[in-house]
Amino acid sequence: MATTDMFYYLLFFLWFVTALLAHFFIKTFLRSRSQNNLPPSPPALPFIGHLHLIGSVLAKSFQTLAIRYGPIMQIRLGASTCVVASNAVVAKEIFKTQDLNFSSRPEFGGSEYFIYRGSRFVTAQYGDYWRFMKKLCMTRLLSVPQLDEFTDILDEEKVKLVESVMGCAREGKLCDLGGEFTALTNNTICRMTMSTRCSGGNNDADQIKRLVKTCLHLAGKLSLGDILGPFRIFDFSGNGKKLVGALQAYDRLVERIFKEHEEKANKGFEEGERKDLMDILLEIYNDPTAEIKLSKNDVKSFLLEIFFAGVETIATAMQSAITELIQNPTVFTKLREEIHLNVGSDNRLVKESDVSNLPFLQAAVKETLRLSPIGTLRARQCNVDTKINGYDIKAGSRTLINAYALMRYSNTWDKPDEFMPERFLSAKSPDGVD
Repeated sequence: MATTDMFYYLLFFLWFVTALLAHFFIKTFLRSRSQNNLPPSPPALPFIGHLHLIGSVLAKSFQTLAIRYGPIMQIRLGASTCVVASNAVVAKEIFKTQDLNFSSRPEFGGSEYFIYRGSRFVTAQYGDYWRFMKKLCMTRLLSVPQLDEFTDILDEEKVKLVESVMGCAREGKLCDLGGEFTALTNNTICRMTMSTRCSGGNNDADQIKRLVKTCLHLAGKLSLGDILGPFRIFDFSGNGKKLVGALQAYDRLVERIFKEHEEKANKGFEEGERKDLMDILLEIYNDPTAEIKLSKNDVKSFLLEIFFAGVETIATAMQSAITELIQNPTVFTKLREEIHLNVGSDNRLVKESDVSNLPFLQAAVKETLRLSPIGTLRARQCNVDTKINGYDIKAGSRTLINAYALMRYSNTWDKPDEFMPERFLSAKSPDGVD
């Protein structure tokens, strides 16, 4: 009996390998017969594609490959194929000249486990819902007047950050700036979205913070599943099931907070009382004249994406800025002198209104984001068959714009690997870099 079972296992294995090899060679043959002028691509291996050429940092690996294969190339990672753009000319073509053709965002591994899959603004295809949500962000949710309403929140959280750092200094303790910056962004976003801090006694907000962190971690792991192609549905690691569990826990918490905001809205706001983002979304949710009728899932998904987009990215950028300043003491000294000259040395914190008078500070921020861009790979999806740089890009193609390579392109930047804020103050600064 055991021998028979072994025979069937071996037969199945041989059939499986033969089918994969046949699929690979047929696909290669059809590609060779195709009249399409596809972007250049490094030699690929069966099944794994170009995985053998990829190091621990994806953006750096793509930058190295672009030096040899050009600013636009086609890369295959296992079963996942994408087009990678690595210089400003190609990026401008995608982001500006053909913006509508590349307006959609692709879904990556793990998207099938998102319980709000049909309500995600970030990955929504270009259409009525996408246009409505973008308009809503620009005119209500994230408009300048609305963000000005939250200025005092940011000021209060900055004071708490400084007090915490100074407390460590007085006691001679090590200070985890990364943790402090994460707390700053967590609490600021929590207060903007639901009028409560994520740390400081509010259990619901603290749980949401931890669940968002868990979801981000699991979604990142599941993105690697793209290389498995159709086999990713088997969820061998169990991370898909864990992600569903974390999202369901988040859903229950936000549902309770949503109902609390509904009760508050029914009682009526006091004169001068500030509305948070959930209050505004609740208004639109209940508005019968809205262009698009939002569902509860739309609201919950949008809030989740606010946390996804804002928490780790902002904290990481601030940590990068401090790292660069510590490693470049001359720049640090010049920046402090500018602040003392224009803001004063009476221990007052820099305010938003001061920034226009601090050109070197602005330049230092830009240089930090150049060397450490938020999101090194910007993903778009091609909506129609088109051409970029003379190459055919098929509808549905995933396109990755390598911001890391763009910001270190030697033809654009002088000494691209050095931290030099002065480059943004020079008349010779590259056109359009601001």
